[in-house]
Amino acid sequence: MALVRFLSVLVLVLALLWGAPVRAQAVTTALGPQSTERIEAELVPMGQWAVPGSTAIIAIRQKIQPGWHTYWRNPGDSGGPTEAQWVLPQGFVAGDIVWPLPERQRLQTLMNYGYSDVVYLPVPVEVPATAKAGQTVRIAASVLFMVCSDEMCVPDELELAVDLPVGEGAPPLNKDHGAAIQRVLENAPRPADITAHASLKDGVLTLGATGGPLAGTQPKWAYFFPFEGGMIDHAALQQAQRGEAGLSLTMVAGRGLKAKGLDQGIEGVLATDLGAWEVRASEGAIPAGTSGQAVLGTGEGAKTTGGSTSTGFLKAVLFALVGGLILNLMPCVFPVLAMKAAALGRAAHDPREARKDGLGFLAGVLVTFVALAGLLLALRAGGQAIGWGFQLQSPAVTAALALLMLAVGLNMSGLFHIGGRLQGIGSGLAQGKSGVVGAFFTGVLAVVVAAPCTAPFMALALGAALVMPWPMALAVFVMLGLGLALPYVLVSFSPRILSRLPRPGAWMETFRNLLAFPMYGAALWLAWVFARQTGDALGLLFVAGLLLAFTLWLCGRYQSGGRRLILAVAIVAAVVTGPAIVFAMKAPPVLTAMANTDGKSLASQPWSGEAVETALAQGRPVLVNFTADWCVTCKINERAALASSGTAKALVDTNAVYMVGDWTNRDDAIARELERHGRSGVPLYLLYTPGKAEPRILPQLLTEGLVVKALSETTKQD
Repeated sequence: MALVRFLSVLVLVLALLWGAPVRAQAVTTALGPQSTERIEAELVPMGQWAVPGSTAIIAIRQKIQPGWHTYWRNPGDSGGPTEAQWVLPQGFVAGDIVWPLPERQRLQTLMNYGYSDVVYLPVPVEVPATAKAGQTVRIAASVLFMVCSDEMCVPDELELAVDLPVGEGAPPLNKDHGAAIQRVLENAPRPADITAHASLKDGVLTLGATGGPLAGTQPKWAYFFPFEGGMIDHAALQQAQRGEAGLSLTMVAGRGLKAKGLDQGIEGVLATDLGAWEVRASEGAIPAGTSGQAVLGTGEGAKTTGGSTSTGFLKAVLFALVGGLILNLMPCVFPVLAMKAAALGRAAHDPREARKDGLGFLAGVLVTFVALAGLLLALRAGGQAIGWGFQLQSPAVTAALALLMLAVGLNMSGLFHIGGRLQGIGSGLAQGKSGVVGAFFTGVLAVVVAAPCTAPFMALALGAALVMPWPMALAVFVMLGLGLALPYVLVSFSPRILSRLPRPGAWMETFRNLLAFPMYGAALWLAWVFARQTGDALGLLFVAGLLLAFTLWLCGRYQSGGRRLILAVAIVAAVVTGPAIVFAMKAPPVLTAMANTDGKSLASQPWSGEAVETALAQGRPVLVNFTADWCVTCKINERAALASSGTAKALVDTNAVYMVGDWTNRDDAIARELERHGRSGVPLYLLYTPGKAEPRILPQLLTEGLVVKALSETTKQD
């Protein structure tokens, strides 16, 4: 007997460890609420008594502690659904749980579906006709809750029971819980007369729905919750559109759906602001009239688990401020630092003017950050898969910035003048404008140039902001701008620092001329990015740059007292320069080659989700580099860490595959992958290990030693 008991305990322990708890066939009587440190639960009836030959509703009531959550029938990327094993009187039969519409709970790179606070899970229980009025029956269940926070998951199993009287006539609602259970039943998703079809192409799932409650309606948002895990990428953005006959949603297909296809269709809940319904979409053409009229939102933003929304917001704001400060040290901001240095040198002799210039620069930075953020959020709400730095994915913007940097450099070299204050460089304002206005436009240019880069902490803040309600998201972007501008503003308001700067004199002209060279460097870098985007169109940009320089030289000659003939020639040159610039900006984008031709670069292959899965199935680790030619930080990491002989040897030793996701031009698949990992821009470095579901995210600033060590750890057994 002792041996039998020992084996029984051993089986139970092993079952718990492997996530398959062994359930007892009889449960200990436990009336009333039962609780652990994480959850309190009880069985509560909707009616005051059960009627023979009818159906009674018994709900599993959960009161979940703050910071914890339980799960829907499809938990999403992690967790497990609530399960109940019923112990009922003879003749009583329990049905399936009626699942309320779940919350979307984002946890770093994961998206889960579940519940927090208080939730009722109603269960229909058939009462046999042989039940006798006047008796009381005991309904019991052993219920397993997977209760999780952002740090751990705990399987809590509670033994619950409730005594239910049997009576005649329609029972009134239970005075404590009846109304709440009734609301859950009324609002829970139910099957409806909706016709749905789905198609799967190139890893994209499109679902169209018409008829039934959708006919003649105009929902404002829509979201699809699949019943089965692995059907979609839960964390990726869903794009919804409304048409005259219904609506359609576009989603990233999950691994499970890619493996088995759509032969059996796909089932789930179609949720809108007008209601939620269970649908089954069979494979077929998407019905006409389900898109085109309006782009819909996706409902309330995902909740961040592991704390209150306000706590997550405060963390994002703090990370944004720190990330903005660190952004001043990133290579992409060097040209902006040159403009700041020139402005400080000019304003050092007048503290009052210095303070005005500091506030003007701060205003320019904040206004531009909010404008870019508002545009980004609006486009993403409209279904566009874009991220931070999206402006440099347009060859037209890249060409315009290259020519602007050239003009700024020529101005700092003294070729022409555009204003009395050095803060005006880069603003393009006419001579005589206020220095505050010039500082404002310097701030505008600073953000446009610096925005494509992300710094440590900044990426986490951006990723969190893009799943927050828009007021919170804009506040995060404002803090990013404040961090970027804060050092300049503090210096502008510090008389002690200003007093240590040299007095204005002839040295300032030499200093300004010297600072022109970072601007020329920025122009060359942007021209290189333009060439990678458009190929042969670089010649057009060179012609536009030459004509622009000639025009500005003529303008400078006129400003220095030249004759009217020079002005006339300058006007003619400007007329010729304009079309050249337009042609350069309209150059069509081309796909950049993924294989590097640089002899020092690692041999790579293009990134795709399918390629990663194939390599992992072969037992090979995968190092993924999401990069862009306009990301200076990316290029420095590639030369300093990824192109080294040590990294190449580590890749060979571990039999790893090196993949590159090139985001130089817009790529929706890469944008969705960045979002899935809580990022909105590059660089992003992922290291996949065979046998592990999620990759390891490497730091944004790489060293050879860090990469080699991370690769070596993929071959170690857990």
